[in-house]
Amino acid sequence: MKTWLEPAREIPVREYDVAIAGAGTGGVVAALAAARSGAKTVLVESKGYVGGIAVEGGTALHSFFNLWQPFPGVPKVQLVRGIPAEIVDRLIEAGGTYGHVETTGGVDYDSVCTSIDTKIYKHVAHTMLVEAGVDLWLNTVVVGAVTDGTRVTGMLVESRSGRELLRAASFVDATGYGDLSAHAGARFTEPNDHPVANSMGVGGVDVERFAAWLRSIGAVEDYAETTLPDGRKQIVRITAKTAALPPALVAELRAIGMNLVTTAMRNDHFMFIKINVKTEESPVGRNVQSATEHVLRNRQQQGLALLRRAVPGCENAYIVRTCPSLTIRRGRCIVCDYDLTNEEVVSGTHFEDDILWYGFHDSAPRIQIRNGASYGIPLRAIRVAGLDNLFAIGMMITRDHEAHMSTRNTVSCMGQGQAAGTAVALCAQHGWDTRTLPVQTLREKLRADGVYLGEA
Repeated sequence: MKTWLEPAREIPVREYDVAIAGAGTGGVVAALAAARSGAKTVLVESKGYVGGIAVEGGTALHSFFNLWQPFPGVPKVQLVRGIPAEIVDRLIEAGGTYGHVETTGGVDYDSVCTSIDTKIYKHVAHTMLVEAGVDLWLNTVVVGAVTDGTRVTGMLVESRSGRELLRAASFVDATGYGDLSAHAGARFTEPNDHPVANSMGVGGVDVERFAAWLRSIGAVEDYAETTLPDGRKQIVRITAKTAALPPALVAELRAIGMNLVTTAMRNDHFMFIKINVKTEESPVGRNVQSATEHVLRNRQQQGLALLRRAVPGCENAYIVRTCPSLTIRRGRCIVCDYDLTNEEVVSGTHFEDDILWYGFHDSAPRIQIRNGASYGIPLRAIRVAGLDNLFAIGMMITRDHEAHMSTRNTVSCMGQGQAAGTAVALCAQHGWDTRTLPVQTLREKLRADGVYLGEA
């Protein structure tokens, strides 16, 4: 491969207390927490909107609560509170969610369903960032990092305004792909242990007729509905039990990596129909991503044709939304100071440096947190190993595949975001690094800001 030596050049330098890469599910909350804690905060996002997978995937937010329904006598506990709960409250006000609707089917997967209108989520999250005084740099890509020994001193970004350097005391990598961490020299792996996906929203659907068909063949699994102010019922989640579907339909669904799992905010619209594909190589690479994008778009058209032909209520279906690009469950896995194991997750292990209590496992009912309990994510699990002022949050942490099926979920990412944003603000204000930050000081601040850490 030929190379070219890029000439040296002077670029503008912008100064902040805290710099956060990625305005996805966790990054938005991290920026809100940092700015509200008094830190001058910049949030960088490669796309033209905020919210990440919460607004791209179209699925429900999993999960603010413990899994209490399958375990008689276990109390219902809202584990994730603070800023993530505030976002839900703002969405309710804006008509962007029906809130936490208790499930009546598939209760051994999730006891509630928090479906959202993705367009409203984008607006609400953006508005909250503006209100908090966050400097939001959209359509801006992280292209490098400047380091001094074990400290990150700057984040290099590119936009249509050119190349710039963002200097800060503390940093959070919320990119999903671990871009900032990798540029800063952090150790990482690329497990390629999950499929990638692109979901679609489908209009022109008779959701009630679809549900009636599933009931008629005994194929309803997960189910949640709410009652609207006018007394009408609104389905917010429904999942088809694969084993009860016609075998020919199952074969076609499996051939394109599609499941009949959906959420809804209206009776004429599937918000979430997911198409999966397993890549042979890590989805981080440009060429793999480009080729897979084409595969996924083709499969979406196949999926639409299948819905129209074989699924009652979908005869007039059409695609109203797709993700702007493929979505990943894991790209780079960043080496942090501690790795949670699945045994720690399912046994409900808590740590003295817990910064989040969480209770949902995406492999349920095969894998559940025992007895409807919760487990803790410790501060050390988001501290990037070998670097003194960088946290990584979301799908980039937790090397254990099964444990990762819990820690990567949307609400876990949101909770990690509040912890990381609060932590970097404290570090910037007091001259601490990620390891000299007093854990109890952080935990007290999180509690004061509404985070639940086990207190009654």
